[in-house]
Amino acid sequence: MPQSLLSLAAAAGSAVLPTPFDQYPPMAGAGLAAVLSARIAANPFNLAASVIFLCAVVHTFLVQRFARLAHALQEREAERARAAGQAPEPSFRIEMLHFFGEVEVVFGLWALVLVAAIMLAYGWEAAQTYLHEGVDYTEAVFVVVIMTLASTRPILALAEATLRRIAALGGGAPAAWWLSILIVSPLLGSLITEPAAMTIGALLLARQFYALGPSRRLAYATLGLLFVNVSIGGTLTHFAAPPVLMVSRPWGWDTPHMLSEFGGNATIAILIATALYFGLFFRELRGLKAPEPQAAPRWAVPGPVTLVHVAFIAWTVVNSHYPALFVGGFLFFLGFTRATSRHQDPIDLKPALLVGFFLAALVTHGNLQGWWIEPVLRSLGERSLFFGSLLLTAVNDNALITYLATLVPTLGPSFKYAVVAGAVTGGGLTVIANAPNPAGQAILGRHFENGISPLALLAGALVPTLVAAAVFLGSR
Repeated sequence: MPQSLLSLAAAAGSAVLPTPFDQYPPMAGAGLAAVLSARIAANPFNLAASVIFLCAVVHTFLVQRFARLAHALQEREAERARAAGQAPEPSFRIEMLHFFGEVEVVFGLWALVLVAAIMLAYGWEAAQTYLHEGVDYTEAVFVVVIMTLASTRPILALAEATLRRIAALGGGAPAAWWLSILIVSPLLGSLITEPAAMTIGALLLARQFYALGPSRRLAYATLGLLFVNVSIGGTLTHFAAPPVLMVSRPWGWDTPHMLSEFGGNATIAILIATALYFGLFFRELRGLKAPEPQAAPRWAVPGPVTLVHVAFIAWTVVNSHYPALFVGGFLFFLGFTRATSRHQDPIDLKPALLVGFFLAALVTHGNLQGWWIEPVLRSLGERSLFFGSLLLTAVNDNALITYLATLVPTLGPSFKYAVVAGAVTGGGLTVIANAPNPAGQAILGRHFENGISPLALLAGALVPTLVAAAVFLGSR
């Protein structure tokens, strides 16, 4: 970070991070630019934190370049070793390039820069206080637990059996599986939470669709559609979608409210967007060959074991705000899987931990971006608020956008609808836009050469995003 920013941060004189909104000078009637300038003057560290965050966002668009460079250097080193009759040796430089090319670690790397900047500006105690008291990591821990639970053999067997019956209506062809997964899994997210729906949907798409080698256009269109559908599909209840969770308690939104205000619109948007892509790619979907059926014993799980897994998921969802309870339940779950190992697959914690690390780093950055997001939201009209929330979601987790909206006391019912509808509509535009997206990226990334391209994902998600926007706005 530029030395000038550090000197500005040191001059701020306040170790309370983030700065409470009521500590900024009152700017009633002032323009947005004046408000932002005044907040930078009140605490220059705001600018430093946002510059670091911008660097992290830019880095996410460069991960593919790092990955390609690492692969090219690895091939060159391997060729050189073979020519010399030697075995290739690990290279620190190549491994670091691979590390910089992992989208899950990008915000974590820049979070280290952020913490270092806080330490230089305010000291270690201020950094420690911010990380311990200024940031809530409950959602990140919850996602790790729910991803692990949802990716177990009994839950996948149950989900696959349910979707198989639906896909059987279309003869069990890949196109029927594609439709079933992209419509049913996102709506199921309103019951089992969006992270669980994303995990199950991505895992089944990997086996029933991506393994068949679809074209690049169809692969990215499917990924974008999955991300958008999951983002809006969790809005039928008040506990499943992270951006809804943030507002349900402060605004008094319950499941009947979500069903009446969002449920019908979300379902219609999912059906229309999926039908559009199905029609656009119908020939290719129809031409995909069904995968070889797997042996039944792999997925054969006794009913009582499945019921216990469902109970663990229910416990985690009900207690999603209480880490001590759902983490304690997770420890019991690990013991249960050990006792029933013959009906389990080995538990792979790496994808879930990477996603949790991603979200924890994202919220570490995001809590220091409220100084500009809050006045931006407050300055917008209802329709402008919808699109402002949608666009801000592309560079911030949408749960952060809705959380910051709860801090604006002047929002009326229609404005509250606009900000939440915009946040969930834009939840598929980027990997960082919605908390479950990194789970889908972690599961499906291996099916994309050199990883998932942010621009190609944006293109794939654009049509379903526009459909959702039209439906949510058209109902008002």
